[in-house]
Amino acid sequence: MPPASSTTTVAAPRRLTGTPAFALVAAVIGLALAASATPTPLYGVYQQEWGFSTITLTLVYAVYTVGVLAALLVAGSISDQVGRRPVLFAALTGLIASTVVFAFADSVAWLFAARLVQGLFTGVALGAAGAAMIDLHPRADHRRVGLVNGTVSAAGLGVGSIVSAALVQYGPAPEVLPYVLLGVLFAAALTATFFLPEPIRERSRLALHLQRPQIPPAVRGAFLLSSLAVLASWSIGGIYLSIGPRLASEMLDTQNHLAGGLAILALTLPAVLTQLRFHALDPHTAASAGAATLGVGMALIVASLSTGSAVFFLAASAVAGAGWGAAFLGALRSLTAVIPPQHRAEVMSAFYVVAYLSLGVPAIVAGVVATHLSLDDTFRIFGALVVVLAATVSVLAARVRTTTRAAAVTA
Repeated sequence: MPPASSTTTVAAPRRLTGTPAFALVAAVIGLALAASATPTPLYGVYQQEWGFSTITLTLVYAVYTVGVLAALLVAGSISDQVGRRPVLFAALTGLIASTVVFAFADSVAWLFAARLVQGLFTGVALGAAGAAMIDLHPRADHRRVGLVNGTVSAAGLGVGSIVSAALVQYGPAPEVLPYVLLGVLFAAALTATFFLPEPIRERSRLALHLQRPQIPPAVRGAFLLSSLAVLASWSIGGIYLSIGPRLASEMLDTQNHLAGGLAILALTLPAVLTQLRFHALDPHTAASAGAATLGVGMALIVASLSTGSAVFFLAASAVAGAGWGAAFLGALRSLTAVIPPQHRAEVMSAFYVVAYLSLGVPAIVAGVVATHLSLDDTFRIFGALVVVLAATVSVLAARVRTTTRAAAVTA
């Protein structure tokens, strides 16, 4: 009698659903931005060891920005084609590779390579993760998506800076340990990504080509306002990341690496808290009030430079950070609420193009200007420009709010 036939069923891997899946893609954005801030406290160490100029340091920062923008422009919408999970796999693998290059860097050439790799895969990660957050929110709540995206972005920059500064100042192997920690966290996120569901059902073959950001006509007004708000807010972050640590060391009269991390944290922590506290505000109200507060805070920072008071400087940074948080939250929420599902990765990639131009270009220009002027004068010039831009955003957002309310009453 022949033996009974048997079949072996391979169980499909269990997928994360609901809040855990959403939290994972949000964590990818936070980790990517924390990684972007991690080298900041180390730049002074690298300069002492390898003897390169401030202009070279500015170019190191520039190559990261170029990498992010290149990835967003070439690969920003590929997760709409091939799916979110494959793109997140590739991005996290590349970010792990960048931490390895950083850890073994022994010359400025290696530093350029590490920042370029980091920038490229940060751009890939942000486009896919930003779109996946909208896909995977348990209740499809665009208000909550905007809140979480804004808070993890600001928190990532602040935590990355202060943790790296503490490890550089007090930890062993300061040029290696921060990147080992990042590598472990990226590896954990990569492993967890295997269990993500794939929200893209209709997929096509990968097609990489340079693409101009395409914004659907229905969201162009919201995109313009959000772009102006992110330009005003993230430009401050870029200036702090480039010349903030040196300025903080002068204001606090210390060479401790924590000074620079503390200045960045004084800016980003209030940004997180403000978003958590005022997340229920109408997005246009948040953008208008936030931009106005941002302008006031920037004016106070400029005023603090003339007093030489470190307490005044940090307090003014906190005011600017609170405005940054509200302005960014309002801008992002007004945008995510109107993006058509089939254009999510494309529009979010375009949004991050604006964000990284805002973060990178002012930082690069400030680094160049600071080689000819004092740090104080450089900060005053850029501070005045931010104040004007923030005032413009505040007025525009208030007008949009008024127009929207009038239209609702008429209807």
